[in-house]
Amino acid sequence: MNKSVRIGAGMGFYGDSILPALDVAKKGNVQYICFDDLAELTMAILEKDRKKDPTKGYTKDITKTMTTLLPECYPRGIKLITNAGGINPHGAAEEVRKIADQLGFHHLKIGVVSGDNIFEQIDEFEKEGVSFHSMDGSESLDTYRERLLFASVYLGSQPIVEALRQGADIVITGRTTDSAQFAAPLIYEFGWSSTDWDRIASAVLLGHLLECSGQASGGNFSGEWWDIEQMENIGYPIAEVNEDGTFVLTKAEGTGGLVCVDTVKEQFLYEVHDPTHYITPDVIVDFTSARIEDIGPNLVRVSNVKGKPAPQTLKVLMGYENGWAGEGMMGYTWPFALEKARKAEQVIRRQIEQQGIPAEEIHASFLGFNSLHGPLVKEMDSDHYSEIYLRIAIRTEKMEDAAKLGRLIPPLALNGPAFGGGGLGGMQKPRQLLGLFASLIDRELIERGVKVEILQVSKARE
Repeated sequence: MNKSVRIGAGMGFYGDSILPALDVAKKGNVQYICFDDLAELTMAILEKDRKKDPTKGYTKDITKTMTTLLPECYPRGIKLITNAGGINPHGAAEEVRKIADQLGFHHLKIGVVSGDNIFEQIDEFEKEGVSFHSMDGSESLDTYRERLLFASVYLGSQPIVEALRQGADIVITGRTTDSAQFAAPLIYEFGWSSTDWDRIASAVLLGHLLECSGQASGGNFSGEWWDIEQMENIGYPIAEVNEDGTFVLTKAEGTGGLVCVDTVKEQFLYEVHDPTHYITPDVIVDFTSARIEDIGPNLVRVSNVKGKPAPQTLKVLMGYENGWAGEGMMGYTWPFALEKARKAEQVIRRQIEQQGIPAEEIHASFLGFNSLHGPLVKEMDSDHYSEIYLRIAIRTEKMEDAAKLGRLIPPLALNGPAFGGGGLGGMQKPRQLLGLFASLIDRELIERGVKVEILQVSKARE
């Protein structure tokens, strides 16, 4: 009898809904539920949390995630894999251990993967001869060194595979590729070689399709979205995988959403630069070889995925302070709504100049006209716009300068174009901006420092 493995998608970002993952646990007949909780902005948020409290630095919603899922998953033997550890995977593991202990799951084992965070090792690497330059070679890290917030390397699946080999029921990592959580169980369960490029490529593609939770099962769908049933109860995708790497995507029985070639293809193309050369630490995938076909209602088969040898380098993503944003908003109504908003923009720009506010950038957009498509929008006659909101933002070096913009907005109600009660959003609190610097590093330098540890939940109350 051929072996198969069923994997369900968990949350697709920090703050995503956990309820569809609960349906996956209850109705999906899965062995694993995997989560992709991190994005570049998330890492900066978590670093700020850690600076305020050294015990933090992981996604705070891991508490609700584990409290909700463990009572359903642990008795069923469903393993959970997440990169919610962020900047502090050990802190996340301690939080999960506390929750498991409170729930009485004292035999549960938590795997912790660390070694991706190299913020404190940059000087050491440079002494070894590493030169951190942008991936196109145009910039040096020296430009941003004094403003660095974090520096994390994208790890692949192998440390997660090792944690599973050591018996982990839950695996918590820091920065991994989005697909690593999903590929690791397949490599572990089927015993694939680390150089079985085609099968690992299929596992990475599976991870790419599941990483964004409901986006492969009808969420964020630009096709006939109006025909998708029960979007309020959308089912996260589930993959049933065969040992040869082929898999079928579906969702739990009775849940909403839609799994079809079109919904899957939209996620398939998401965040893909070169589809012939999709680079991950585990394998380089040729997406163009894949065959995607409907085989039944909410059943999509994926096969013929091809892979090439993994790269010798890993990507390092560094976040740095990039000034402060100040912003405000003002609404205008018909008639001449767009003209009023444009006049308000002109007034604000001139006041910024008059008051000497050191804005390094000024950006204005008009909600109801061009806030999404910018210069691609074709302007209509003025009478077509019943209401327009001006959103204006500036970037400054100092927080106090960014705050000055907000104080220019409220006076427009009486001192600017005819204000029709469209609402105003002045005096918004400035927010720190994040800049990103990406570089490459020899994978051997990183992998020698990757650690896999297994924590046992306390047995004190047995």
